[in-house]
Amino acid sequence: MSLQVVIPLFEKFTALDGIGPYEVMQRIPELDIVFIGHERGVIRSENGMLGIEADATFTELPNPDVIVFPGGYGTRALMTDDEVLEWIRNAHKMTTFTTSVCTGSTVLAAAGILEGLSATTHWSARDVLTENGATPVPNRVVEHLDQRIITAAGVSSGIDMALRLVELLFDRTAAEAAQLMIEYDPQPPFDSGALEKSTDEVMTRVMQYAAVRD
Repeated sequence: MSLQVVIPLFEKFTALDGIGPYEVMQRIPELDIVFIGHERGVIRSENGMLGIEADATFTELPNPDVIVFPGGYGTRALMTDDEVLEWIRNAHKMTTFTTSVCTGSTVLAAAGILEGLSATTHWSARDVLTENGATPVPNRVVEHLDQRIITAAGVSSGIDMALRLVELLFDRTAAEAAQLMIEYDPQPPFDSGALEKSTDEVMTRVMQYAAVRD
């Protein structure tokens, strides 16, 4: 028997937020992964360069086993999108796990399911979690297994979260098999992947790049 995993798509989503977990989980035969959206069809990522097709709508899949909610600039609009927020609230009642990557957690918070919980997100959006009743922490992955909720920090952390999710759904061997299949053995040439490790020079460049995208 397969488990249904849904990855919501929306205009201006961050591609790796969804594709990272997808690449981990699609290696597991028992997981059926579906990209969903407001409507079926191609949805463009935040820079418009990449389109991924939503094969179903929120309405068509109201009760998935697992939610992996990605982030991106488009989450700002979703935080006041009644259709999405109500879908999250209702779906979460029946999920095995409700998870997020990057600013996807701000949408979960806006839906009210992170109220009073610690959670993580991209470093630039920690204040948004606070404003919506959650307590931001800098951890790469934050679990509340009694609440069936897992949040991951920015972008690449979704891979880590998905590996942990596979372990929880199956076992450690399954997670390690998926890790080996995608040859996920990070050895980055630089050590600037967290806010706490950054320099003023790097942060200035980040702000310059972000201003162009906005």
